[in-house]
Order: sequence, then structure tokens, then C-alpha cells
Amino acid sequence: MSGRTRFSAWLARISIAAVAATASLHGVAAGTRQVLIEAYGDSTTLGITCRNGGCGPQADNAVTFLQDQLHDVHGERVSVTNLGVGGTMATQLLSGTGRGAGLQWNERIAASHAQIVTFNYGINEVMQNQTPEQFYEAETALVKAARAQGKLPVLETSNPMPDSRRNARLAEMVAMTRRVAAEQHVPLVDQFAYITGLPAWQTMMSDGAHPKPELYRLKAQQDFRVLDPLVARMLDGSS
Repeated sequence: MSGRTRFSAWLARISIAAVAATASLHGVAAGTRQVLIEAYGDSTTLGITCRNGGCGPQADNAVTFLQDQLHDVHGERVSVTNLGVGGTMATQLLSGTGRGAGLQWNERIAASHAQIVTFNYGINEVMQNQTPEQFYEAETALVKAARAQGKLPVLETSNPMPDSRRNARLAEMVAMTRRVAAEQHVPLVDQFAYITGLPAWQTMMSDGAHPKPELYRLKAQQDFRVLDPLVARMLDGSS
């Protein structure tokens, strides 16, 4: 059986099981399925933008735009929870340390009611001089633990950084995310490749790491392109 075939069969199994569990949990009537997506990541998931000399979370972020697009297609049956934490790395989500510290990942994902979990890390790994190998190990562990709990993990590469030296190091982290996605047979939203291919993408950055709202909107469109078919499959309970 090919990797693609194994992934399709696995997705079919968890799609049916996950939506059934959610319906039972929330008392949803038969035939009215719901899908919950949890978005984990750093400040670019949280939605920080810098303007007028200050940086802070903005309502116009990729997760909000994604929620709006999914609502336009599927209505209130789909919800996306933004669990991004500024300044954090994948290793901190795994260990339950750093800002917003809490449960270790194995415990946290076991308690989650989401069917889909997304991960967007890489920039702080560069800023904190983490090695690509450490990042690879952390993302692999996050994906494996999520899948063990019947969740569908979706990996996302970071948006590029205008500083060429830092961006070269970020590209090494991006390569690790792509590697984990390929090895673990999970969906990938390759924001780094998409944005790098946009003309003058640097003008859509608010500083050295955080997009402006117009780039967050474009990121959300890429998220939607990957997530919408998965959500649709879960909602109709088909393979």
C-alpha cells in the first residue's frame, strides 16, 4: 500500500470517528456534524502586526480570515480556535513550557476535542538558535502524539523573513517541516514557498517577522485551500 493510500485510509477512519465523538460530546443531532480546528503556533499564528512603532495582536489575522472563509462555505458547523502564543517554539508546546505554559503536549492533546490541529513554527527557532534537528524532532513528536489521539495534524511552514541571513536559516527549518510532513504523511501548507514566490512580498511585512493584514489574508487563503477539502470530508463522513 502506498503512503498516499495509507494516508487516505487513515483520514477516512479518523474523520468518521472524530465527528461522531464531537456530536456525542456536544449533543449535536444526528446528521448535523461539526468540526473543530485548533491552530497552534507562534506570534504569526496569534496574529501580531507592527504599526505606528508598536506590535500587538490584530483582529485581521490568518486564523480569523480562515474562520470567515470556512464559515462562508460550511456555516457554523466549523470553528477555528487560535492557540498561537507569541515568542514560542515547537519544543515549548511539546514540553508545556514557555509563555502560556501548561500541560505537556501528550496531556494537552489527549484533552482536546479538535478533529484537526495545525502547527506553525520556525521563526523563533531561528531567533533562539535552535538547530534544525531539534526542530525536526519536536515537530515529529507533536504530529505523532496528535495522530495517536485520533487528530488530523496539518503542518504549516513559516512565512519568510526579509533579512536574508535569517531567512536562509529559516529555510533550513522549513525543510524540516516539509520532511516531517512527507515522513508522517500529513497535509502541508507551504506558506514559505508560496509567499517567497509573490512579487515584492517584503512590502507586505510589518517588520522582520510579522505580516501585515493583507499578507495574513493571503496566508489564510492557502490554509483554506488545504483545509477545506479535509473539513468537507469530515462533515459528510465520507472517505
